[in-house]
Amino acid sequence: MTKFIIRRLLLFIPMLVIVTMVVFFFAWLAPGDALTGEIVDPSLPAEVLEQQRDLLGLNDPFIVQYWNWLSNIVQGDLGQSMSFNGRDVSDLILQRLDNTFYLGVFSLFITLLFAIPIGIYSSRKKYSVLDYSATTFAFLGLATPNFFAALLGIYLFSFTLGWLPTQGSMASPSLTGWDAFVSRLHHLILPGITLGLSSTAVFLRYLRSEMLDLKGSDFIRTARAKGVGSNSVLYKHTLRNALIPIITLLGIEFGTILSGAIIIETVFGYPGIGTLFVSSLANRDYPVIMAINLIAAMTILVGNLLADICYAIADPRIRLD
Repeated sequence: MTKFIIRRLLLFIPMLVIVTMVVFFFAWLAPGDALTGEIVDPSLPAEVLEQQRDLLGLNDPFIVQYWNWLSNIVQGDLGQSMSFNGRDVSDLILQRLDNTFYLGVFSLFITLLFAIPIGIYSSRKKYSVLDYSATTFAFLGLATPNFFAALLGIYLFSFTLGWLPTQGSMASPSLTGWDAFVSRLHHLILPGITLGLSSTAVFLRYLRSEMLDLKGSDFIRTARAKGVGSNSVLYKHTLRNALIPIITLLGIEFGTILSGAIIIETVFGYPGIGTLFVSSLANRDYPVIMAINLIAAMTILVGNLLADICYAIADPRIRLD
């Protein structure tokens, strides 16, 4: 296990270099820059804007711009934002990172809370009323776009019933202690459930299908022939092996925790990394865009590493060394 982790960590270095090249190339290839956006005074002469581009290095060759950016990244400098008055990109991200983290963890908790028990029961009581209901919910969750579910939730629970807020992460930034926790949780319920809706549907379908396939396996029949109890067969043998695809999905979901749910945060006006990404796209603020993409790629790599480690824990047949 230790050798495997060390090998994977060493592989991170070339993988991260490739990721940085891809991220920077597409940002460099995109038309325009921050000096052609709406934040620039249109009355400024073109010569002044060109001088600013020269000072910022935007007219340098691609390899020069990439090397300068990569050198700063290695030193922990994500650059300065062009649309937020030159503020450090790291400060902008850290300011919103906790909100996105809370949203991702809450949505993942909702996903696991509903998907795993319902998936287990659906596999045990195949073609029952609950199984048909869970299957219908899964198909609706997969077919419904996140933005539509978000708008529907706002209309029903905010405008019609008035139970939940429509935007923000807290009622007031001056709240502290228990009041701050309750307010943050109150603002997380609607976007968190909406974000976890599609993931719950995917997890439920995968778990139900995998457990039904494993029920006819030789090792399951052997366990039953030895007189192993039904609950032991279900949880110790069937569920443990059925968790392999779920672990894969969790590795991918881990990357979305920090990268942010862009659509959900935008619809709910939630001040996280997703809304920062959207505003940076509108203003062509490429240092912020590249930093967020890089962080998302790194979290996905870490999520896949954790998923590989969990494979060996869930399935002893897998030997990572």
